[in-house]
Amino acid sequence: MAIIVQEAQEWYRDLMDNKSDPRVQDFFLLSSPLPTLGLCIFYAYFSTSLGPRLMANRKPMELRSVLVIYNAIQTIFSAWIFYEYLMSGWWGHYSFKCQPVDYGNSPLALRMVNICWWYYISKFTEFFDTLFFILRKKNEHVSTLHVIHHGCMPFSVWMGLKFAPGGHSTFFALLNAFVHIVMYFYYMIAAMGPKYQKFIWWKKYLTTFQMVQFVAIFTHQFQLLFRDCDYPKGFMVWIGLHGVMFLFLFSDFYKAKYLNAARRRRQAVKANGHTNGHGPHTNGHSKHLGNDDALTANGSNKGACMPVLEDEYVSRNGNGHAGGGFFKEGALSSNESILNPDSSSSSLHQRKVK
Repeated sequence: MAIIVQEAQEWYRDLMDNKSDPRVQDFFLLSSPLPTLGLCIFYAYFSTSLGPRLMANRKPMELRSVLVIYNAIQTIFSAWIFYEYLMSGWWGHYSFKCQPVDYGNSPLALRMVNICWWYYISKFTEFFDTLFFILRKKNEHVSTLHVIHHGCMPFSVWMGLKFAPGGHSTFFALLNAFVHIVMYFYYMIAAMGPKYQKFIWWKKYLTTFQMVQFVAIFTHQFQLLFRDCDYPKGFMVWIGLHGVMFLFLFSDFYKAKYLNAARRRRQAVKANGHTNGHGPHTNGHSKHLGNDDALTANGSNKGACMPVLEDEYVSRNGNGHAGGGFFKEGALSSNESILNPDSSSSSLHQRKVK
């Protein structure tokens, strides 16, 4: 047993000291995988257990201004990361077919190392997405999809930064940063209130946009299985499998929430037909509030990352029925409404928020 432990220690020290990139040895959180792994584990524990328990006896927090500011910062941060990846190689210097890692100390190579580290840090700032759900007591939106998506990314990026900061797999970060520009910009506008909804008519395409991203990522990575390239094959496969995993997770969400929407709508219309003009009770199940109204599904996460501000449906007679009511501006809702393609561009004033 002692021999096995000693061999494991020697393997670990050889990996950290001789196989890693010495240029990142002194970067914050890069000397050992343990801090990053610990933060990821704590994130999962906080998201699924500690956070909800701490908020159990507290009122939901009002976060309109915080959400606008946070999303604005994340949009700018993502835009800068995207620009730096372009300028560090992907705008005219890198090959989309095969790009080895430049382990030199040229200004361009060091610029790539630097932006890879900032991309790694951005995976921790995205933890706030989950924190805002919990502070608002929207724990049903912190699903397996959400926790896996956010929880595994920092450690995966740490490995790339530690051993291959640059080269072929940074296409993943380039594309992901661009997607986050679009997403956080949308969340910022949505959090600003109903009068800005006309500027984000493209919300229904966001989940499709995410899925296209994952297809592009694993296609770009797996081409090296059929091409000779001086790039670490193991890391290429690791990133490619991330694309496959997230594609399946998001496509499962897409099928559950989007492709079945027509069936839910028909069921809701049929249910309304038996209520003599009164909608169903607001009990958290699927609801239909009138012609072309969006449907709100019960319970599960909506496949997105951030809460937004929307209108709250208020019953005129106070009995919780959907018939004969109005929408009050400024209620907090979830990203289910952001990514629901069944909604029209004016559906903000048609959707009931749970």
